[in-house]
Amino acid sequence: MRPCSMILFAAAAVSAANLWAAPVQAAPMQAAPMQAAPVAYNADPQTSKLEFVGVQAGAEFKGVFHKFTAAVDFAPDALAASRLDVQIDMNSVDSMDKDRDTTIHGSDVFDVAHFPTAHYVTKSITKTASGYSAVGSLTLHGVTKDVPIDFQFAALGSGAKLDGTAKLKRLDFGVGQGDWKSTEWVADPVKVSFSLVLKPKT
Repeated sequence: MRPCSMILFAAAAVSAANLWAAPVQAAPMQAAPMQAAPVAYNADPQTSKLEFVGVQAGAEFKGVFHKFTAAVDFAPDALAASRLDVQIDMNSVDSMDKDRDTTIHGSDVFDVAHFPTAHYVTKSITKTASGYSAVGSLTLHGVTKDVPIDFQFAALGSGAKLDGTAKLKRLDFGVGQGDWKSTEWVADPVKVSFSLVLKPKT
């Protein structure tokens, strides 16, 4: 073999050896996608509403709670981390009838002297065809039970609007003692509606 050919052969062999010995470069790791976070809101106490409808003597009557707070953490793409937390001042109930309000405040109905507040907090929120559905625990009259709600959410500039409804049975919470335990005079089912005007927490 000629010297020139030997040199070329040796160079080729070294190149092949280096090729096989070259370390395999690991593919760069991709960063995990960032999880969406809900936006924190407070309900505006001046424009938000919390109302209920009951039935007395076969006729519907409407009641409102004038004082309540609602802290809402919500984003449509972060439902797992979203949450509604509502505190209700039971002394603020108003059914637009003085005699009825005296009874509602008293020991046979809400018993506000012993149970001045009610509390609702969601456990889970899911998307539905018409908006959203949530399951949460309501503590009322010293009793805690799950109550589902349905609601719609709309972003409005830097704030948002959240409107919803719920249905519950007053006797499940012991609301109605003595004569008021009978459903002949006051029906057991109660419809609840709420309209929350939300402002970002500062």
